[in-house]
Amino acid sequence: MIVSICVVTYNSGSTVTDMLRSVYLHKGDYELQVFVCDNASDDGTPDAVRKAFPDVTVIENGTNYGFGHGQNACLPYLRSDYHFIVNPDIIVNSDIFGDMARYMEEHKDIVMAVPTYLSADGEMQFTPKLAPKVRYMMGGRFERFGGVFRKWRSEYTMRDDPPKDTVDIGFCSGCFMAVRTDVFKKMGGFDERYFLYNEDADITRMAQRYGRTVYAPQFSVTHLWERAYMRKHKYFFIQIESLLKYLWKWRMGGKYAKSLHRSRS
Repeated sequence: MIVSICVVTYNSGSTVTDMLRSVYLHKGDYELQVFVCDNASDDGTPDAVRKAFPDVTVIENGTNYGFGHGQNACLPYLRSDYHFIVNPDIIVNSDIFGDMARYMEEHKDIVMAVPTYLSADGEMQFTPKLAPKVRYMMGGRFERFGGVFRKWRSEYTMRDDPPKDTVDIGFCSGCFMAVRTDVFKKMGGFDERYFLYNEDADITRMAQRYGRTVYAPQFSVTHLWERAYMRKHKYFFIQIESLLKYLWKWRMGGKYAKSLHRSRS
């Protein structure tokens, strides 16, 4: 079995090395391809990764065209059976790559899966699991005010009744995602029209043409979560733009959805 991992970085040198260290510490008995696709960092991230992890393939993108574009840069080099999209702020505490790959091997109908995300203190994080809607975005932005905003956010993340077993979901978060490599290639990777936000919801929906997309709570990773759009207005506006692109692409139940991004497979 061959497993691949791709991490997109942008001035992430202080976190990605910790993430990679945890990956190699818990690696199981399988071939592992690791890619770091750097989106024009100016903090020396590529050199830091090469120095600490000479077996990692570093791909330097001269311009930051966004998360999806960065992830797609590794597509031509993938030889794996299972591919993992991983954020630099992830820490793994077990051989989750081997465990999830074997689980998907046993369940042939699953094409994409995400684990439970835990904070540094072990508390469960509640990330989106339903397909995006305007009210869900508003709930995430204003849930601190309670009321209907908290209700919308809770619905979006299944917070009030978290699944205890594997369940089909409409949104697999890109902070840590497993996907069958052949399916990832058939889709042409991420739709690069999204710069940031909702590209993971979009690829989840594309993956559902090939099989099930699930939340598998029996697996977990630590996610040092930073909700940037909650702190800076520019990220909130990027999120709005991405949501509009998603809603336009998938209007009428996807009847008019057309993937205009170029396949690199």
